[in-house]
Amino acid sequence: MSANPKVIAYTDGGCRGNPGGIGAWAFVLINPASGNCLERSGGVPDTTNNRMEMQAAVEALKALAKPGTAIEIRSDSQYLIKCCSEWMPGWKKKGWKKSGGELKNVDILKELDVLLAKHTVTWKWVPGHAGEKGNERVDELANLAMDRIAKRQEPTWEGRRVWG
Repeated sequence: MSANPKVIAYTDGGCRGNPGGIGAWAFVLINPASGNCLERSGGVPDTTNNRMEMQAAVEALKALAKPGTAIEIRSDSQYLIKCCSEWMPGWKKKGWKKSGGELKNVDILKELDVLLAKHTVTWKWVPGHAGEKGNERVDELANLAMDRIAKRQEPTWEGRRVWG
């Protein structure tokens, strides 16, 4: 893959009252060549932070139009990145189990595994709440989705714009 990915995705998830609180996910998918971006968010009333971090990546990958897309996913979640880039192969070999206990979120991990196999994915950790524009935007979108859930409104939102 070239040094510059064809697509960049910022992803974020959060939960108010973790575990078992209102949670939301968000992504911003950016085409660096054109500057066009797709923003989406959504959520559920009862979840965990880790599930929403993973759901954000799932939703970003599902939004890709073509199989084999080169994408760099930028996340402030070490958990998400390590699940997908380090731990998943071992869990798969053990029948989706981990040493010494139950593996949580197997359903969404399996979904991520299928989606990751369809594209050329690289991961980049970005510090949260550190002023990086894409990370700040997905945090804002996830929080807006949680606000909508708290008001009993539809949490799903989508927008398109030029990134810049």
